[in-house]
Amino acid sequence: QVKLVESGGDSVQAGGSLTLSCVASGWEYSTHCMGWFRQAPGKEREGVAVISSDGRTNYADLAEGRFTISEDNAKDMLYLQMNNLKPEDTAMYYCAATDNGLQTYIMLEARWYDSWGQGTQVTVSS
Repeated sequence: QVKLVESGGDSVQAGGSLTLSCVASGWEYSTHCMGWFRQAPGKEREGVAVISSDGRTNYADLAEGRFTISEDNAKDMLYLQMNNLKPEDTAMYYCAATDNGLQTYIMLEARWYDSWGQGTQVTVSS
């Protein structure tokens, strides 16, 4: 049973930066995809950034140029560096994982991920 625990969410001013972290336990799969998704009140969950075990990444347009996803396999950690945050980035951010090797074009779709963390709140004020 994979357990994902996120941390790093906070309240920041617009233009600020945050780094989210996700620690995975019970992870036994070398082939995988992991990623960050977010959900704002009244909106659907959306993909932010994802990374595969073979090094492919995929970013949503909202994240391109501002966010960077990375992972440390030795520590079973996933990170999301977020710069130049905007009020519209306010949401609950979730870490997700799957042991399926996904095609790049579907990696941002939440329906392919079967393990989810509880989320960490990011609030950006103007």
